[in-house]
Amino acid sequence: MALKLLPPSMLKALDLLPNLQTPVTLFTRHSIREIAEGQGLAGYDLQLTYQGRELAEEWGAYLINNTDRVVEHCISSPIQRCVDTAALMIQGADRVTGTENHTHYIEIIEQGLLVEPGSFVLDIQKAGPYFQKQGAIGFINSFVNNALPGMKHPIHGVVDVLELIYNTHPQQKNGLSLAVSHDTILAAILAVISGKHEVSKEDWPQMMEGLFVWFEGDVFLESKLKWIWRGQLNELSISDFQKREIL
Repeated sequence: MALKLLPPSMLKALDLLPNLQTPVTLFTRHSIREIAEGQGLAGYDLQLTYQGRELAEEWGAYLINNTDRVVEHCISSPIQRCVDTAALMIQGADRVTGTENHTHYIEIIEQGLLVEPGSFVLDIQKAGPYFQKQGAIGFINSFVNNALPGMKHPIHGVVDVLELIYNTHPQQKNGLSLAVSHDTILAAILAVISGKHEVSKEDWPQMMEGLFVWFEGDVFLESKLKWIWRGQLNELSISDFQKREIL
């Protein structure tokens, strides 16, 4: 059963979800891909493995079966392993609801907000060499401490991604949206919203691991973010969070 490869934290998270009156977004790393060599820097050409494809579909089916939610929307990094993860999760979800051919549109986010490390970069010519030299974990640690040239302030970078998720959040009461991205994006966001200044291997999101997020409030900058990560429910005022950028 492919679901045994799912990070255990994801099943535990389902018990912490809000009631069906509150729509949620699953902001997730893609499923299991081919192994990368080097410092954790995965090329854009690495594809999902057979097990990764099975896992994505089974997880999509399990979500619908066990939450009574409906996939309402999906956004994805344009990298193929992310698009495939999204499509397979939707395929699994549609299998549960009896839809033979899924009609969900996967919105490909081309402006870089979900691509590593594009969502945080202002000048790739300045930032790129550090990404190659420091490796994924080193680069993200430098980023969260605002210690890299050519990068957005970490809070600014994270707010941009959160606003994207807010604007594509499901609208119906039992709605579920999917946002499929990469480990570096999730690791950075989790560190910054949690107030951490150091990311370790243990903090790093596994493949097909993600956080459930939702918002309270009708205006993004005045809303409260809530998220579930590894068995813990957390919350953050977006306006208070944004003010930290100028401190």
